Amino acid sequence: MMKIAIIGQQDFGKAVLEAFLARGDQVAGVFCAPEKPGARPDVLKVAAQEKGVKLFQFASLKSDEAKSALKGLNAELGVMAYVLQFAPQDFVTIPKHGTIQFHPSLLPKYRGPSSINWPLIRGDAKTGLTIFRPNDGLDEGPVILQKETALSADDTLGTVYFDRLFPMGVAAMLEAADLVLAGKHRETAQDEAHASYEGWCREAEARINWHNHIDFVYNLIRGCNPAPGAWTTLNGQKLQIFDAGKHPVRTFGAVKGKVGEVVEAGATSFQVTAQGGRIEVLRAKLGDGKKVAAADLLGAGQIKAGMLLGS
Repeated sequence: MMKIAIIGQQDFGKAVLEAFLARGDQVAGVFCAPEKPGARPDVLKVAAQEKGVKLFQFASLKSDEAKSALKGLNAELGVMAYVLQFAPQDFVTIPKHGTIQFHPSLLPKYRGPSSINWPLIRGDAKTGLTIFRPNDGLDEGPVILQKETALSADDTLGTVYFDRLFPMGVAAMLEAADLVLAGKHRETAQDEAHASYEGWCREAEARINWHNHIDFVYNLIRGCNPAPGAWTTLNGQKLQIFDAGKHPVRTFGAVKGKVGEVVEAGATSFQVTAQGGRIEVLRAKLGDGKKVAAADLLGAGQIKAGMLLGS
């Protein structure tokens, strides 16, 4: 049995808390970022309160109060599970065996906050997760362990994270904690020659350019599904595209319509021309409406053949 402190938030933080408690470890305290005014309570905070675990919410982990709270817990190990707050060295080194942190990419590639989106958007064949020692750089500390997962041509952000990186990450946190406490872990410095940093994948990055090749458009759609949602415009309204397929063209004569044009509107999907083929849209969201099957938009007459997207 080990005594740990968890620093984290959201569903991943909650799952890590539950995994350590389920195997009989002692969670001396949980550090969770304070919610913004009016926001719902963080699920990690709720879980900690329900399980009677000491909860701390500091606006900054750099504060003397945060350091003093962690010292008071006398934890053997700090466990950082999805942390957006900066944690300085004089905080993470307080536990007897220091702190370990989860990052959902194969460091040193894809340092930064949207590290699950970018490998998909770039069309990579694999991604993975890293458990590492946090230092004052962003995702730059020495690696303790890594796990890989192949990326299929039709994976989305949702399938990669929820089906694989999330459960693999929880298990890897337990494995890394055991290695560190047993003194059996190795710490490998990241190779800066192979390092890359990507910032957020947000609305600006998720805009579809129909003049791009269909491979790029399709990868953007799946790398932003379900969030932030790749998007285009239709008559001045935002149209977010989620589930989609791609249909490459093989010959010049097979190219239909202009770039960005809805060239086929069937019963359950519609197809849009891009460079090198067509994107078939199966699920989308128009304006302030709900995320719906393309059939609903077609049935309501909101999407018709001949319409131009992104103009």
